[in-house]
Amino acid sequence: MQIPFSPLVVVLLAVVAQAVFAAGLLWLAPANRLPNRFLALLMLAIALWLLDGFFRVSGIYGQNANWYFAPIYYSFAFGPLLYFYVRSLINHDFRFQARHLWHFLPVLLQAALYWGLRLQPYATRYWFWEQVHRPYTYRVEFIGTWLSLTVYLGLSLQLLRHYQRWLPDNFSEVSKLRLQWLRVLLVLVAVVSVQWLAEVVLREFFDKYYQYDYSTEVLGVVVFLIGVVGLRQADMQAVRFVPEEAETAPAAAPLEDLSAGSQPGTVVAESVAVAATPPAADAAVVARIRKALEEDQLYLNPTLTLAELSAHTGLAPRLISFTVNNGFGQSFNDVVNGYRVAEVKRRLATSDAQRLTLLGIAFESGFNSKTTFNRIFKQFTGVAPRDYRVTPE
Repeated sequence: MQIPFSPLVVVLLAVVAQAVFAAGLLWLAPANRLPNRFLALLMLAIALWLLDGFFRVSGIYGQNANWYFAPIYYSFAFGPLLYFYVRSLINHDFRFQARHLWHFLPVLLQAALYWGLRLQPYATRYWFWEQVHRPYTYRVEFIGTWLSLTVYLGLSLQLLRHYQRWLPDNFSEVSKLRLQWLRVLLVLVAVVSVQWLAEVVLREFFDKYYQYDYSTEVLGVVVFLIGVVGLRQADMQAVRFVPEEAETAPAAAPLEDLSAGSQPGTVVAESVAVAATPPAADAAVVARIRKALEEDQLYLNPTLTLAELSAHTGLAPRLISFTVNNGFGQSFNDVVNGYRVAEVKRRLATSDAQRLTLLGIAFESGFNSKTTFNRIFKQFTGVAPRDYRVTPE
């Protein structure tokens, strides 16, 4: 068998090899094991799909028709694996359960088809190609994969958008948790989906096969980027985002009912009456949160979370979130970083300005990265830290 090593053949072979290698590293990675394994399976499924493209452009199919119907097609897994990767990445407590298996029923049927055909003699496979696959099941597979990928991509983007809105209300440091790289990756998958749709239209309505087939190349770019960034993702163990809880606001209730130390059997109202104006925050809760931040100086903890503030004050996390948003008029992230910026400004007016560098003052004020400090300080003051001038009192 002769393989013409054209640039496209070499690139496809290299991408497939890189994807398999990166998938192995992700599968064995000790941190974020569940999301990493979903990502590893996604890379492997895409790599096998690209292998079909490699067989086609390298002429292997033409030289040996026995390679047709090799069990390398698991495209119905693209969408579900992507969705469960996002879901498990942003919620460290997520566990894959039996009730989730229905998402993978199409790919199980797809795998059963190809493995079953692989066990048949060549004459049976040739008959199936001519009478069933080319006129029917090929269309179901190609169009169905596009539809599945598009639906799960939409669910993943929606989940990521809700997560990024939830993040500032629960973490004081979000630079490593925002997952902007994941949004870029999902946008690239959306490009694949658009290209896939174009190929569906060209094949179904214009009978053009493989003339404008660029989804393989775009998928190659996606799987290459997954291999590059997948192993460098932030440690997400502290993140426990549950969409259902994030979208439910707490009702106005007495402090003793919503505190973390409520007695068993206490009934807490869950429904929120529709009103023209939101309910006012409890002054006692505001005072307790303010004391924790101003007197106890919890903002000096560079990774302070809503859960940690809850443990310190004895208030329920949802009550703190509600009070911060309505009593302080800001997100949890903005409130905590506001205290940090105020601390930096205060210390710049003292002898610390001669004793420490600006970055040293920032670190002692609760910031843990130069980039985050510069961005937050300018957000609150309107000027970069190096341009800030202390106003004499």
